[in-house]
Amino acid sequence: MSLEKNYLVSGRNTLIHKVKKIDLVLVNDDGDPPVLVSHNGLTKFDKPIPKNRREAKEQYLEVVQLTTPEIFGDRKTLVFIQALDGKEYKIDYSKVGTPLFIAVHQDSFL
Repeated sequence: MSLEKNYLVSGRNTLIHKVKKIDLVLVNDDGDPPVLVSHNGLTKFDKPIPKNRREAKEQYLEVVQLTTPEIFGDRKTLVFIQALDGKEYKIDYSKVGTPLFIAVHQDSFL
């Protein structure tokens, strides 16, 4: 049984959000803040991260561990996200705590 993902991995540091009904919670590394990818764009995720897949599904979330071998395999400093709002965002983990942490990289990629 294969589980359908709510995102696609493209290249070495790009994720594409596919499903409007499910938001993604991106987890990069223990010291990095999680990021919420919704159909409205990206923001810091300030709630507790769901403990398991069932808990995430109840909240209409999917937790994406960026460091797993199926995704990128190691911690990333720079991640690009193609969101459902028609924009490509850049998450720069070297700029956590600044306005440049999450920024629009490209408008209207569609």
